[in-house]
Amino acid sequence: MSPNSPVPAPSSRPRRTVWLLLSVPLVLMGLGLWWGSGQAGSDEDLNASSASEAGSSSASARGSRASGVAGAPIAAPVRTPAVAATPALSSEEAERQAQRELWEKRLQRARFTLDTYVAGTRYPPQSRPMREHPDQDQPAAPERTRSLSRDRDDVKLKLKQDKVFVAGDEVVHFAVGCENTAKQPLPCQVTGAMAREAEHMLGGEAAVAGVPLAFVDDGTQGDTLAGDGTYTASFQPSKQGFPMFSGTLRIAFQVSSGNAQGNAFFDILYTPAPPARFTGKVREAVEQGSLSLYLGLQVRKAGRYVMAGRVDDEAGVPFAYVSFNEELAEGAQEVKFTLFGKLLLDEAPTFPLKLRDVEGFLLKETGDPDRELLTALRGYIHTTREHPTTAFSSNEWQSEERTRHIDEFTKDVNEAQKQLDSIAGVQRP
Repeated sequence: MSPNSPVPAPSSRPRRTVWLLLSVPLVLMGLGLWWGSGQAGSDEDLNASSASEAGSSSASARGSRASGVAGAPIAAPVRTPAVAATPALSSEEAERQAQRELWEKRLQRARFTLDTYVAGTRYPPQSRPMREHPDQDQPAAPERTRSLSRDRDDVKLKLKQDKVFVAGDEVVHFAVGCENTAKQPLPCQVTGAMAREAEHMLGGEAAVAGVPLAFVDDGTQGDTLAGDGTYTASFQPSKQGFPMFSGTLRIAFQVSSGNAQGNAFFDILYTPAPPARFTGKVREAVEQGSLSLYLGLQVRKAGRYVMAGRVDDEAGVPFAYVSFNEELAEGAQEVKFTLFGKLLLDEAPTFPLKLRDVEGFLLKETGDPDRELLTALRGYIHTTREHPTTAFSSNEWQSEERTRHIDEFTKDVNEAQKQLDSIAGVQRP
């Protein structure tokens, strides 16, 4: 067809219409595919977004639980700062440090020694709190329990004596009983009791015949209660075979309980003729800020006498342990017990005070035994008057010996401090 050819005949329009009708389904199919694809992508994005939000919420909840507060942010991990390495000490620095540690320990020990000595000597030796001498609160009256024999631990033997030190015409009582491991009484018998000179007193010589003693459970001879299973014996050496003996006496016996048997003994230290006697007179005086108690004594033998007494407060509570250790001449003398002023102020006992259980002996320079006993004063023997606290001094006890020791211990403290200052380069005036 040339350019100058006329327009095609109308017969071609129906063909274009057919092509148009055929393209409509294709367009609709393409739109459907596009729409489906877009919807799927939206669902995936939505699901991903939901999953992300859920994960974030879960992590937040875990973080909140961990932090203890709902909705609290997750704490960031703590980073430990790096520790710088300690530079090695030179030999000179190491030596200086070693010396410093050495003198620090010496200073601590020196201060402890000084402080302990000062505190322990603020009262004189002859006037001390009873709490320092709990074993001296009562005169010696031992009580002990042991197995009846090595083969029978199920039977226990109870032994008690009311005195260890006996003088003149004093009487001592012994008690023996048996019990099982549950401390229930068991029947027992005491046989073959004999009092004789202790073996160590014989000096290789043959033992003299002993004096028999009887243990009874009938309420006599010092027995407290008849038929209670405790057997008691009383012994008065001056009247039972030992009027001139001085030294240790042993009371040995056999005990049986059922088919169990064993041996036991008691010891006492005896003086037949006391070297001095208490007159029973006591006077008191406030002297140099302390309370002094003077006990009358008639001395038969001159020498060094050692005495001791106990002091209770008004309610009978043990307060002080007092002692005396001095030379005394023959004749009428006085034993001075001192209740130190500072002790009275520090302990503040309730007045009046009561002196009790005074005992003593003459110390012998040679021989065995090393002492001659006085007849003790048992129970309360003197009650003091009321005294105001203003009558007593708060000063610590002083003596030449105490001052000398304090000076020496102070020198040790000062020397240790001086060495430490020298190491640290400190100059003190």
